[in-house]
Amino acid sequence: MTSPAHVAIIMDGNGRWAKARGLPRLAGHRAGVEALRNTVRAAPGLGISFLTVYAFSSENWSRPKSEVSDLMGLLKIFIRRDLAELHQNGVRVRIIGDRAGLQPDIRTLLEEAETLTARNDALTLVIAFNYGGRDEIVRTARKLASAVARGELDSEAITAESFAGSLDTQGIPDPELVIRTSGELRLSNFLLWQAAYSELVFLPCYWPDFSREHLADALRDFASRERRFGGLGAQDVAVTAKG
Repeated sequence: MTSPAHVAIIMDGNGRWAKARGLPRLAGHRAGVEALRNTVRAAPGLGISFLTVYAFSSENWSRPKSEVSDLMGLLKIFIRRDLAELHQNGVRVRIIGDRAGLQPDIRTLLEEAETLTARNDALTLVIAFNYGGRDEIVRTARKLASAVARGELDSEAITAESFAGSLDTQGIPDPELVIRTSGELRLSNFLLWQAAYSELVFLPCYWPDFSREHLADALRDFASRERRFGGLGAQDVAVTAKG
């Protein structure tokens, strides 16, 4: 089975998982963190080199303040408790998203995680935090427009490739596979540029129930598909050749 090098996951359904069990939403988020730990541990053995997870969107700030505070606390706990294991297992941590409005202690933790693990190469864990696909594209466009205004860049030199190289994900290949849990059938502003030709797999399970088996099943689904990138598939080429 050919595994995608880069898998991205929209980790959805923590709150509904908790509600179905009569538990507070925080319990669902805590269970979601455990599912993330297990997924990170499983990824290298399944041939995955890059794993991107949607941890906190730029729209999540609209949630109740208590829940936002809980999510920030869980991020701190995850990094403080898991960073040593991630580093020991050769996991490189990359953070994408807008850091400008984050609290200083959060920014420091994120920077420490990236710095400590920068040379690791067993798996790159990309955490999308305070991230939105549209916001990323707008920030990139502004950055390039400023470079043009300063005379540092010719507008004609801006191509799809150079634009991609200025995104938060610069140096990271586009995801071949995007997985979303909870049964929702949308990208929700996640990797809008990068996922242009990604295969999409939507799973009915809530994120806290996501397991290695779910991931392996999604990879098998991916392997069964023919990726055309706007061209003809092998069967179509054969039919065309026959005239």
